[in-house]
Amino acid sequence: MEQVPSSETFDPGEGRGLAILGSTGSIGTQALDVVRAQPGRFRVEVLTAGRNADLLIKQALEFKPNAVAIADEAQGQKVRDALWEHDIKAYAGQDAIAQLVEMDGIDIVLTALVGFAGLRPTMNAIAAGKHIALANKETLVVAGEIVMAAARDQGVDILPVDSEHSAIFQCLAGEFHNPIEKLILTASGGPFRGRDRASLEGVTKEQALKHPNWDMGAKITIDSASLMNKGLEVIEARWLFDVKAGDIEVVVHPQSIVHSCVQFEDGSIKAQLGLPDMKLPIQYALGYPKRLQNDFPRFSFADYANLTFEAPDKATFRNLQLAYDALDAGGSAPCVLNAANEVAVAAFLRDEVGFLEMSEVLEHALNSVSHVAKPDLEQLFELDRAAREAAQDRVTRS
Repeated sequence: MEQVPSSETFDPGEGRGLAILGSTGSIGTQALDVVRAQPGRFRVEVLTAGRNADLLIKQALEFKPNAVAIADEAQGQKVRDALWEHDIKAYAGQDAIAQLVEMDGIDIVLTALVGFAGLRPTMNAIAAGKHIALANKETLVVAGEIVMAAARDQGVDILPVDSEHSAIFQCLAGEFHNPIEKLILTASGGPFRGRDRASLEGVTKEQALKHPNWDMGAKITIDSASLMNKGLEVIEARWLFDVKAGDIEVVVHPQSIVHSCVQFEDGSIKAQLGLPDMKLPIQYALGYPKRLQNDFPRFSFADYANLTFEAPDKATFRNLQLAYDALDAGGSAPCVLNAANEVAVAAFLRDEVGFLEMSEVLEHALNSVSHVAKPDLEQLFELDRAAREAAQDRVTRS
């Protein structure tokens, strides 16, 4: 088990400097809600966005960061023109985002970018000694061994933001000397829980985007519907908490109140409960080790008389089993899986493949890209490219 970060690792005092990568997305906007609700506790140093220049400009004018960056270089001048007279530096391009995380004044980097794009900025931030609030699970899916080793070498904390991993992290507080027997990741089951494969043949993206409990971005919502999100979380948990794949169990919990559990070797289980609100794990990561007072809605058992649990249907939702298989295969397999999934989800959102066909895209890539037993960082970037090409080839033939 990875050691729970020490409360002495970085100063939990006032004015912690933040870089929020992906500030215009779901996690990023909720992180700024947390900052807004905790005046004086946080200092926004850097904001970055992918394409939403208008919202990035609005956020910058409110929070007055030292610098901002937008990945879409075509919109760089628009952002610069809007912010230059406010003494806010503005940059454009992926390289700029990766470099800004190294700035002085940043204490913690919230990586809320979607997909593989989060890997390089996270590695740069670790190399610069910045602590990481990790909302980009793909970073550990693709390069978990490399990322965790780099964090250990630099004395950097990786603080989980995903609700499930935050729950496990909270359950492990004070338990460092007690061996884990099993991690239990809960899943809502998504909008198609209980349906068989035949009934999923014709489902639409509009149906898949209607998550019953959580308000999330499009990519993660589709991943939740296919249970790929849970598969990626299994891989993330393996590296984050240093446990074997066979000791990570997924349980479907439709109410999304129990966010995850830890079972110890004496059979005791600790669980973290709360309403399905991402602001709580975001706040916990940004404010760690302090628990900050807030006015978030409170959970009441009286409102949830029945909390239910069931096994996931891996035969219908094959992506979950594919994720376990990739984790067992190790090496390059999780990287290939992740890249192919990003292509498959994008194709589904463009109506180019069916819901069930996404699993076929993943299998095609896994079977097409040569396995590498222990890839280094640069090899992972090449494997990502090759997997995307293989996945796109399968999409094109649909």
